[in-house]
Amino acid sequence: MSDLKSMYRAMSEDPFPEDLTIRLGDQELVFRKRTWTIGGERKGLRYGENPDQPAALYELADGGLTLGGVSFRGPGQGLVSALTEEHMLQAGKHPGKTNLTDVDNGLNILQYLTAKPAAVILKHNNPCGAAWTEEGLATALTRAFESDRIAAFGGAVVVNRTLDEATAKIIDSAYFEVVAAPDYAPAALETLKRKKSLRILKIPGIAQLPKLVGEPFLDLKSLMDGGIVVQLSFRNRILKPGDFLPARADKDGSTFLARTPSAQEAEDLLFAWAVEAGVTSNSVIFARNGATVAIGTGEQDRVGCVELTIHKSYTKYADLLAFREQGLSLYQLKEKAQQDGDSAKILSDIERRTAEARGGLAGSVLVSDGFFPFRDGVDVALAQGITAIAQPGGSIRDHEVIEAVNQAKPQVAMVFTGQRSFKH
Repeated sequence: MSDLKSMYRAMSEDPFPEDLTIRLGDQELVFRKRTWTIGGERKGLRYGENPDQPAALYELADGGLTLGGVSFRGPGQGLVSALTEEHMLQAGKHPGKTNLTDVDNGLNILQYLTAKPAAVILKHNNPCGAAWTEEGLATALTRAFESDRIAAFGGAVVVNRTLDEATAKIIDSAYFEVVAAPDYAPAALETLKRKKSLRILKIPGIAQLPKLVGEPFLDLKSLMDGGIVVQLSFRNRILKPGDFLPARADKDGSTFLARTPSAQEAEDLLFAWAVEAGVTSNSVIFARNGATVAIGTGEQDRVGCVELTIHKSYTKYADLLAFREQGLSLYQLKEKAQQDGDSAKILSDIERRTAEARGGLAGSVLVSDGFFPFRDGVDVALAQGITAIAQPGGSIRDHEVIEAVNQAKPQVAMVFTGQRSFKH
């Protein structure tokens, strides 16, 4: 067993060259490999997605790219790829790919959430909780954590404001592997450094995220046969509530039009659509009051994704009640309830309250990264008491989907985004 554990601490041999050049026609992008001296050893990435996969991190160092009249992000705008030893306030060991790509996806989301203090917790390159609020970073992180306390275990925390002591204490109270912020208050840094295994990253460029919105990067997808798909990165067109489109459809001479969201609903839909940019498709997100309630990721069918996300929300809601009231996870309480009558009664009461609250989904809004091909997914969500929906639109059954929200009691709002947000 000790030999198996040691593979996660080992360094893969790095066979990759110092320079990487990509030439597109007569334009070149030149990249430099990023390495760090940690513990007296100069190395790059510890390993890739798995310990037996050598990997390297490259930063764009020179060149520029313009395609179809669109200019791409250029040198000097690095965030994760620009990390130096100075930015690794506490490293412990050389970073692996997964830690850095989790942080990177957090920044991918936060670039659209710069107006308020915001926090994202990520695991396996998907957000498991996110929130933003004028009440400050500590409140945002608390709400993000309570969205999915189970999945947050061992995750990466990424925030968009200087991390203060109150926020540091929240991080210290749970188990996280990585924290990234534009800066840290001295007292916060002292608190965070109590956990020697925590990787603490300072990324000053987070403060410049608004400048990157609308400026794509070159997105490369490698195929198993060695081929490469090249695309412009996703650019979110919904940057303010007014960017949503009315949900309207014409069918057989009739026009179907959905209710317009209230100001609060529109704000929550804007927030959830920003988080959606970092979620593996096929996905949906439930959100309320600037925080995620449940995030569904990577499902094959739309209605199944909605159903599984609802199931997740009930589980996480019950777990949060169990943890707050009994100091136990939901699974620990279930195990105890098998042998103890009082614990069984407590579990039954928690399950009853979870059902009454519909897993915390009542009063939330829903966003979907793709259109609803049938109204079934919408009907399933409506049964949980949601109040508004944002989705791309464009289905031949848009009129049926609009009918579904119009038939709800009370009537549910819907808007179209006019773009899909798939992330494969």
